Amino acid sequence: MIVKADLDTCRKGMLAFVGKKVKLRSSGGRKRTIIQEGILDSCYPNVFTVRCSKRNAYQEMVSFSYIDILTRVVEIAIEPEPDRCEMAN
Repeated sequence: MIVKADLDTCRKGMLAFVGKKVKLRSSGGRKRTIIQEGILDSCYPNVFTVRCSKRNAYQEMVSFSYIDILTRVVEIAIEPEPDRCEMAN
């Protein structure tokens, strides 16, 4: 059973990654998986938003609830940032 403390912990964890590149994997139904990549844009009390990469002339904004993560409807992976030392070489 999911309690309010679990939601608060999930939201606080997500707040640490605002502005970072993420990869989302969600179920599209009928054995279909949707994979999206983008930047974690904002964290609100009940949902978080991700600004997805440009596929057409516009950027797509998607939102998910923290319950989606806790129930594993959505899987989120934070992309590692390249080291600044490697970029200087």
